[in-house]
Amino acid sequence: MPGGWDSVMARLDAAAALLDDERPIRPPQGGAGPYRLGVDLGTADVVVMAVDAEGNPAAAFLEWASVVRDGVVVDYFGAIELTRKLVAKAEKRLGVHFTEAATSFPPGTDPRLSTNILDAAGLTVSGFADEPTCVALLAGLNNAAVVDIGGGTTGTAVIKGGRVVFSADEPTGGHHLTLVLSGALRLPYAEAELKKRGPGNEAYAATLAPVFERIADIVRKHIRGHKVRSVHLTGGTCCFPGIDKIFERELGLPVVLPSQPLLLTPLAIASLRLPATGRGT
Repeated sequence: MPGGWDSVMARLDAAAALLDDERPIRPPQGGAGPYRLGVDLGTADVVVMAVDAEGNPAAAFLEWASVVRDGVVVDYFGAIELTRKLVAKAEKRLGVHFTEAATSFPPGTDPRLSTNILDAAGLTVSGFADEPTCVALLAGLNNAAVVDIGGGTTGTAVIKGGRVVFSADEPTGGHHLTLVLSGALRLPYAEAELKKRGPGNEAYAATLAPVFERIADIVRKHIRGHKVRSVHLTGGTCCFPGIDKIFERELGLPVVLPSQPLLLTPLAIASLRLPATGRGT
């Protein structure tokens, strides 16, 4: 996408400004159709985002839900219904009917984790790729790594010469942070999850630092030998304050944290014209 990382950040801020805005757009604003649709099925949330022909966000809807965990669909019918619900909101806002959508999946897992849900929701799969690859291709990075830290997994993609040359995934993410916080505070898991992502969560930084250091160690292993010059973070877990500083300290590399890490992968999925090859390359 023209403009590189700065352009992506501007689009992210635009997506955040219209998140869950159901007001109809007639005529379309900020660009022209046709629109492209992306569906991001995460461990802690589902996000549906539509962009116009210029890649500008036109609709974005998020709902917190645990339909996927560690690369496995744990609520198949719930995932289908939630996808239909959020797509219907995007259709109502934009005054269009979507028949296809792109999606993503954790590196090293079966793409059918996501594509089967889209198919069951009545959508033709226009393309799919693993999560960090989507972001890497969107931003046009080089000699860099994209690290997607979601609720259940940490995925890394290494980009060189405009191509993804390596990707890997391990089952450690926000879910494990919540487990640690739940034990430390002696709270039920659901309450600990709300405290982890709620206001004032920086108070738990010291408690959660060992888990972030473990995640950084996973990334160090992924990028070893690839001569990566910078690391770009994405995924909902990256919303926790100070994560970029921990990664910089542990990896000894410049770390770039977007303004809206929760929305970066959905934007990438919706924006890219991905062939249905499993990698998008």
